[in-house]
Amino acid sequence: MSNFAFNNPAFQQQDPRNVATYPGGPQAAQGAQNASLQHGVMDAAANAQLEGMYAAPPAGAIETDRMSVEDTVWKTAGLFGILLVTAAIGWVWTLGGIDAPPYNPQNPAPVNMMPWIIGALGGFVLAMVITFTSRKKVRPALIFGYAALEGLFIGGISAFFEVIYPGIVFQATLATVSVVGVTLALFANGKIRASKKATKIFMIAMIGYLVFSLLNLVLMWTGVLPEGQEFGLLSANIMGIPLGVIIGVLVVIMAAYSLVLDFDQIQQGVRNGAPRQYGWLGAFGIMVTVVWLYVEILRIIAIVRGNN
Repeated sequence: MSNFAFNNPAFQQQDPRNVATYPGGPQAAQGAQNASLQHGVMDAAANAQLEGMYAAPPAGAIETDRMSVEDTVWKTAGLFGILLVTAAIGWVWTLGGIDAPPYNPQNPAPVNMMPWIIGALGGFVLAMVITFTSRKKVRPALIFGYAALEGLFIGGISAFFEVIYPGIVFQATLATVSVVGVTLALFANGKIRASKKATKIFMIAMIGYLVFSLLNLVLMWTGVLPEGQEFGLLSANIMGIPLGVIIGVLVVIMAAYSLVLDFDQIQQGVRNGAPRQYGWLGAFGIMVTVVWLYVEILRIIAIVRGNN
């Protein structure tokens, strides 16, 4: 998801060679020029040594202390590793075991909602802290904590829906991976790109969706809606199609575009020579979006299966 922390000047369009504090700035450029003059008078033995150095693998993110795509990928993989571990904990904590018990509407099996609640509330608080404080300093520990809490949330909510709709977690996971994979492939091939106009439409749609979601929650909590509408207004039918499916498809498209924004921000950071620590923000943004996408797909499938 787009992150305000990416408004850091390091992510704005600029020529890194004009920034003296970055490796490769004016001072480094002058040093490179002097070194080039010195290399011109070296003997054959020194030249042979240089050829060996040039044949070595290029400097990576650790050596240059700059953000790179590869380093960000590893950071993202690490965060999802944490999420999967705590998701397993949340699953077992919710069900009191590994296997989901058979669902009986007349006598439903008890499930523990604490992992879901702790993960959702704790993850939201940390996400806000990370988003609004990382402009000045990136704190990887907070991002690790967010991944762990989101894992509890994902594990808890997945276990809950799996009890009611067996097999739904596999379906939602497969759909999420498919959307992420297609979006990444299209972005890598240059087929889709972020634009100011599309981003403006995305922000308007996002605000509208948040307002609708809050209204739906209030109506559900106050008992205004009739019984049998487990998802509130989303359970209503329009020409035989649940409203939640129609809105859900639009939200999935929004989440896919949010992924495009995440990829674009990472690309901008790498191009502009952002400090390596900002790779954590790129990984954080991707995790926020993927979790949002998974939950929306999970809800769409639940609405469809519940309607049938």
